[in-house]
This record gives sequence, structure tokens and C-alpha cells, in this order.
Amino acid sequence: MGNIRTSHVKRLSKELIETHQGKFTTDFDENKKLVEQFSTVSTKHLRNKIAGYVTRLVRNEARQA
Repeated sequence: MGNIRTSHVKRLSKELIETHQGKFTTDFDENKKLVEQFSTVSTKHLRNKIAGYVTRLVRNEARQA
């Protein structure tokens, strides 16, 4: 079984990738800093969830290309 993410995390992650194309990488720690910089996330837990999903989306994109 995989991780289940809320629609809020998925929506925010996709919006960040679309608005800041080319900035996010496959490195979780770097994405964590970028999420904090580009969004107004209130908690560390939510920031990490979003950064993790962004990392996953970027990795999947790279595999398909």
C-alpha cells in the first residue's frame, strides 16, 4: 500500500510545479526549501508532505521523458 495524500497537498504541489517550472528537482531537501520559499505553509509537517509529493512528481516526469 502506498501513501495517501490529501487533495490539498496534491493541488498545492501541482500549482507550485506549474508556476515555478524548472526550479524543483529530484532532491527532497532542496524542494523542501523551495516550498517554504514559494508558499505560505504553516507547519513543517505539511511543508514536508508537499515537498515529498513534488519530488515524486518530478521523478515520475523524468522517468517518462
